[in-house]
Amino acid sequence: MHRRITDKLVIATHNPGKLAEMRELLAPYGIAAVSAGELGLAEPEETGGDFRSNAAIKAIAAAQATKLPAFADDSGIVVDALDGAPGIYSARWAGPSKDFNAAMAQIERLLQERGATTPDKRKAHFVSALCVAWPDDHLEEVEARVDGTLVWPPRGTAGFGYDPMFLPDGHNRTFGEMESIEKHGLPPLGLGLSHRARAFVKLAEICLEPR
Repeated sequence: MHRRITDKLVIATHNPGKLAEMRELLAPYGIAAVSAGELGLAEPEETGGDFRSNAAIKAIAAAQATKLPAFADDSGIVVDALDGAPGIYSARWAGPSKDFNAAMAQIERLLQERGATTPDKRKAHFVSALCVAWPDDHLEEVEARVDGTLVWPPRGTAGFGYDPMFLPDGHNRTFGEMESIEKHGLPPLGLGLSHRARAFVKLAEICLEPR
C-alpha cells in the first residue's frame, strides 16, 4: 500500500543543483523540506549496482538519522557508445571538486576515440531514480528517463552536471540552455521534460496531494 507524504521531509542530497530542483518540484504540495547538507548529515557510501539501489541507500540513511521521511534521487547519464558509462558513476567522473566541465571533456574524448562523431552514434539518456524512505523502513520507489543526443562543445550555463552537452530528443536546445521551469517544471507551467521531473510525476501520483 502506498504511503502519503504529509509533513516535513528531508531531501537526502548535498548537491545544490539537485536540491533546488527538488524544492521547486515539492513547492506546489506545501511540503516543508530541509536538506541532508543543511542538517550536516554524512553522505553514505553508494554501494548499489544501479540507480534505484543508490537512491534507496541515501534515503534510508537520512530517514534513520533524522527519524523523518527522506527523499533521495540517484541519477546520471548513460552513453550508448560508451557501453552505458558513466551511468551510476556520473558524479564520480567529476571528481572530488565536482568539475563537470572536465567530466564532459572526458566523455567527448572517449567518444572521439570510438569514432562517435555523428548524432546517430552519440545517443544517451538521463536516468532518475527517486526513493522516499520512512524511519520504519517503508519505501516508495520510482524511475524515469529522458533520451537525447550529446553535442560538443557544451551549450548553455543553466542547469548543472552534464546538462550543457545533452540535447533532448525533439528539441533544439540543450538542458544547459533551458530555464529551470522549462526543463523540470510540471504542466501547465512547464513540460515536465527532465528525467527527474518525469520520475517526480510518478512519485506525486502515489505519495503527494496538491495544496
